Amino acid sequence: MFEAIIIGLVEGLTEFLPISSTGHMLIAEVFLQKRYSDAFYVLIQVGPIAACTLVFWKDILALNKDYIIKLFAAFFITGLGGLIAKKCGLKLPESILPVTIAVLVGAFIIFAVEYRSKKRTLNSNLTWAVVVAVALGQLSAAIFPGASRSGMAIMGALIVGFTRPDAVRFAFLVGIPTMFAAGSYELFKEVKAGNTYDLFSVEAIVAYAVATISAWLSVVWLLKFVQSKNFIPFAWYRIVLGIVLLIFFGTKTA
Repeated sequence: MFEAIIIGLVEGLTEFLPISSTGHMLIAEVFLQKRYSDAFYVLIQVGPIAACTLVFWKDILALNKDYIIKLFAAFFITGLGGLIAKKCGLKLPESILPVTIAVLVGAFIIFAVEYRSKKRTLNSNLTWAVVVAVALGQLSAAIFPGASRSGMAIMGALIVGFTRPDAVRFAFLVGIPTMFAAGSYELFKEVKAGNTYDLFSVEAIVAYAVATISAWLSVVWLLKFVQSKNFIPFAWYRIVLGIVLLIFFGTKTA
């Protein structure tokens, strides 16, 4: 039960922060010396989606037609890109090294984007450039695990001049249908394969609850953080994380 709580906590706290939930989960598994089933991980990844939806439920109900169209356009671009990548035979890396590289490259992307942001005026105008940038950011994270879906989506929005609070809000709102669709598909596959025990075990339910609560806290915290601060601290954190991953894993297989 303790291990399930730790895994749920790691998943919830890191899923929406631009620091790579994949990298943190690898470290947690090493310290706990345990890896759960795919069904278990699919379930606890659904928790943060529910948490993000709860945080933004008032915003969702108040969305205007233009925002909704652009929201689902970003979702469509991400989904289409993912399908194309899958059809092209793209597979997740079997080595930890690509994940580590993605974590470190993501840090330098944050440095570069923040440096550029200082030299331009950011605005709150949700343009089609923002839509495409956020979609491509999400897609890049799907192709390169460790890049951080939320991190790359937010950076994409900042590159084209969106303000930090608005970038976080839009990236998270786009992430809700994206992650919900992916999570539902994976859950369906696990149920179809008969892996229901791992979905309804006490450990899985506890981990799901912990992931949901901790994700809610991390989203609320980040929304307040970006009101007055930039993402540079997360870049430095990612460098430390990348070094830790190199020390623990090197080029070992996942």
